[in-house]
Amino acid sequence: MNLAVVGLQWGDEGKGKIIDWLSSDSDFIVRFQGGNNAGHTVVINGKKFVFHLIPSGILRKGKVCVIGNGVVIDPEILIEEVTRLRKEGIEITPKNLKISLLSHLIMPYHRNLDALREKRRTNKIGTTKRGIGPCYVDKFSRCGIRVIDLIDPDVFKDKLADNLREKNPLFKDVFGAEPFSFEEILSQYSEFARILRPFAADTVETLRRAQEDKKSILFEGAQGTFLDIDFGTYPFVTSSNTISSAAGAGSGFPFLKIKKVLGVAKAYTTRVGQGPFPTEVEGKYSNFLREKGGEFGATTGRPRRCGWLDLVLLKRAAQLNGVTSLALTKIDVLDELSDIEICTSYKYKSKTAKNFPLSIKEWSSIKPVYRKFKGWNKPTTSIRSYAKLPTRTKDYINIIEDYLKLKVEFISVGSLREAVIKR
Repeated sequence: MNLAVVGLQWGDEGKGKIIDWLSSDSDFIVRFQGGNNAGHTVVINGKKFVFHLIPSGILRKGKVCVIGNGVVIDPEILIEEVTRLRKEGIEITPKNLKISLLSHLIMPYHRNLDALREKRRTNKIGTTKRGIGPCYVDKFSRCGIRVIDLIDPDVFKDKLADNLREKNPLFKDVFGAEPFSFEEILSQYSEFARILRPFAADTVETLRRAQEDKKSILFEGAQGTFLDIDFGTYPFVTSSNTISSAAGAGSGFPFLKIKKVLGVAKAYTTRVGQGPFPTEVEGKYSNFLREKGGEFGATTGRPRRCGWLDLVLLKRAAQLNGVTSLALTKIDVLDELSDIEICTSYKYKSKTAKNFPLSIKEWSSIKPVYRKFKGWNKPTTSIRSYAKLPTRTKDYINIIEDYLKLKVEFISVGSLREAVIKR
């Protein structure tokens, strides 16, 4: 069965672990959007593996991992990731890692432009400054450089020269920054081309053959629903479409042939950087969730903002993604809490909000309405059967299921690979 896995909050929901679990039954694992502004973490036998571009399914032997055309690739970061994983004993060859020829490349000027724009803004977005947004801008401005261009020296030279003719005056005259050297970038990226050429492939054809051979394909989303460029809390979003329907456009695989969408949500809520967060809490609960949950960005190291579970948010995310079932992660983080709150509706100007907020003005004015819930005060990390979960833990899960009209199929009770309950 072909399956897409997406985050239902603002990213960092624990998708990497769920994808690692599911990849044991998948033949192909496909990353379809975003760049190295995302991070997936998997813990195996006490060892932590952090992924930024390569699908975490690479940890499973006999699987084929695909970086799709919807991903923007910083070749330096990708090569570093391959090198690091190989040193850790992970096999990475052109047979088990394939990079779309149509993926766009992050260039040095993209990273600088990202940082300079953020520095000038009065209202900061909280960009990771990794060049993701400017790379997507060039893609849609039709001046981007793709993997297929990188591995053709003549085409790469022409495209690089064209881009620098446009970018260098911008850096020099608008930002007062140093222009980029054509020769330096050409030399650096020519070496990247030599290393990455064996991995470059027509991944549309790769996936077509996989489907024809009745292979199981797992589509790995990055970030979360409310960082989606269209449907997220704009402008505090990422630069790509993070929802499930982007799996088709970001891989060249027919979306109608993806039969299941698994939505991943934490048992509470977090987000990194600026932007609306109705259920954010301050003080002891925030500090507890951050420390207990290890809520620091896998990519940036930034401390995450923490708050209670927001069911209004999740319902909207489930609708946008066509979610068929849920994975609830980090339920164990709540084990020691005597009281837990869950947001069940929003108030807007003292009235129940009739529609989901779309504007920043609305987001800044809404107030969450909570249902208070007694905690279970029992450890769950060693439990591997739903029947053995504390009664109040199951009550908490039932509230989520009843509100969303969806089954919680997977429950993560710790960071270890095996700490998953499948119902």
